[in-house]
Amino acid sequence: MLRKSSLISILVVILLLSGCSSPRFATRPGSGSSTPGRHATVEEGYASYYAEEFHGRKTSNGETYDMNSLTAAHPTLPFNTKVRVNNTQNGKSVVVRINDRGPFKDNRIMDLSLSAAKTIGLIGPGTAWVKLEILEIGSESR
Repeated sequence: MLRKSSLISILVVILLLSGCSSPRFATRPGSGSSTPGRHATVEEGYASYYAEEFHGRKTSNGETYDMNSLTAAHPTLPFNTKVRVNNTQNGKSVVVRINDRGPFKDNRIMDLSLSAAKTIGLIGPGTAWVKLEILEIGSESR
């Protein structure tokens, strides 16, 4: 049987370790939630885009990438999730559907299709600080 001091030490270690993890997403009440009374999930970071080089290739969910559609790649969100992407530098936004995995560069949270990138004014600078709001969680098809 564990002594009281050993049990307290174990609990302290568990609490310290759980405090070290930082959430990738923050929840807040508000619009953007697909279900009344639920919280919208928000993530902020740099977004980039991908275009001609990948046009016509298979995405991670098996679809053919179409740079003219409003789609995006995200490392963890389920496929078919609908996300509002807000460019915080110019106030423009677009709703995209997650159908691919990526980006594969440090410090980026999302790769947008060419069409989505044009919509929020991302083409000139190539990247922008964006805020993602999950509108509808998709179902994984792969």
